[in-house]
Amino acid sequence: MLPLIKTSIPPKHQLIPRLEEILYSGYVAQGQAVEDFERKFEAYIGGGNTLSLNSGTAALHIALILAGVTEGDEVISTPLTAEPTNVAIKMVGAKIRWADVDLATGNISADSIEKAINKKTKAIIVVDYAGIPVDVDRIKQISKKYNIPIIEDAAHALGAKFNGKKTGNHFPFTVYSFQAIKHLTTIDGGALQILDNDLYEKGKIIRWFGLDKKLTRLENDITIQGYKYHMNNVNATIGLVQLENIEELIQKYIDNGKYLDEHLKGISGVELIEYYPNSEPSYWLYTLKVNNRDRFIKMMEKNGIMASELHKRNDLHTYLNDYPTSLPNLDTFYEKMVHIPCGWWVTKDDCYKMIELIKNGW
Repeated sequence: MLPLIKTSIPPKHQLIPRLEEILYSGYVAQGQAVEDFERKFEAYIGGGNTLSLNSGTAALHIALILAGVTEGDEVISTPLTAEPTNVAIKMVGAKIRWADVDLATGNISADSIEKAINKKTKAIIVVDYAGIPVDVDRIKQISKKYNIPIIEDAAHALGAKFNGKKTGNHFPFTVYSFQAIKHLTTIDGGALQILDNDLYEKGKIIRWFGLDKKLTRLENDITIQGYKYHMNNVNATIGLVQLENIEELIQKYIDNGKYLDEHLKGISGVELIEYYPNSEPSYWLYTLKVNNRDRFIKMMEKNGIMASELHKRNDLHTYLNDYPTSLPNLDTFYEKMVHIPCGWWVTKDDCYKMIELIKNGW
């Protein structure tokens, strides 16, 4: 079975010597390897400050804190995402206000965001779903108009670009996941890309119990709530090795995604996802809309190809559905949405097979 998602681990001869070196160095907690990973990740992104963490969820949590979201506030978000995007909002005691999606892309709709804004809105979370950049210009305009910070969940979108710049350069806070199946994995981990230098320094204190690592324990005075969210040297070392080939790895996703874009055009029963002008997806998943999705999935699986909608729409979770909302675009989009493989493990022969299967119908 050709899997929908698959973990990428560097070859033994590249990874194991580096891991052995760090494991037997006598220091495996947060140290120089973490610092090195942060600086090299910043260089890859091309801007901002990297706060490495033990998960993308921790990155979301800290982003919400730095954005000033507290108990009783509201955060506008999308139901079309993995659950941690919205679970993190509840972690700060805030409530979730849903915005609908754009029918053409499946990403959060800028028009729907603006309609959902009220006096309790303290932040907006946008998700580059499946590696497709959101409507950056329009969302930035809304942020400026209402003075509401944007948190970009780019867990699916490492290497995706808008106006030639990678995710991580467009909004005050950008969240990355390095969980096992993402473009880059540290086995588990994440990062928060922060544009403001002062907020970055505050984020470093929050991720380590409220303690300032520039001071000794005896010199420290905790003044804010902190957490044990740091990355360790072992995870960071894996990340450093991954970064050495990350451009090449992500390009495999992109090449496969563009090939599928080109060859799935005009097939009966298939609608392709559109992309906003000047945006370049990184295709963590290849998303399309099909008639009779269940039959499509069964046909693909019968022929050795995994296909799935993958994520449950978050407004179907009782705990996350603070304000039940009519979302007609999501209803229409989600009914047809399906993902097929396009990652680094997918060959051109695999792509050709999928295209022919889809052309033959289901």
